[in-house]
This record gives sequence, structure tokens and C-alpha cells, in this order.
Amino acid sequence: MNYLDRITVNPEVCGGRPCIRGLRIRVKDILDMLAAGEGKEDILHDYPYLEEEDIKAALTYAAVQADHPVMRVA
Repeated sequence: MNYLDRITVNPEVCGGRPCIRGLRIRVKDILDMLAAGEGKEDILHDYPYLEEEDIKAALTYAAVQADHPVMRVA
């Protein structure tokens, strides 16, 4: 499954920030909750319209965004 298909960017939703399936929950919101120590079960309970695949999508998106080359200037 390509989890990135669950990430949407729409200038009319959350200021064009990456969201989950067009919902008004940003990828950053999920990442912040995970970074704060919330477990996926807690997130899914608090946001019943989210699915486990949405959390995986947020993590996948973050991993892709973090994987960029660093160029050294001589």
C-alpha cells in the first residue's frame, strides 16, 4: 500500500498544509501527538475518523521529507 496516497494538499484546507485524506487534521498534528508520547491507540480513540493507515501515512510523509541530500559548499 502506498500510504502517501492518503496525504492531501489543498490550498483551501489548513492553508495548504499536508493533511490526512482531505480532513482538517494536518500531518504535523499527528506527528506532534506521537512526539509528545501519545500512542496510536490513543490518537485513534481521540480522533475516531482517523485510521491506523493515516498514522502510518504521516510517518511515511515525514520520512520522505527528511530524506534529502545535504550539499557542501567548498
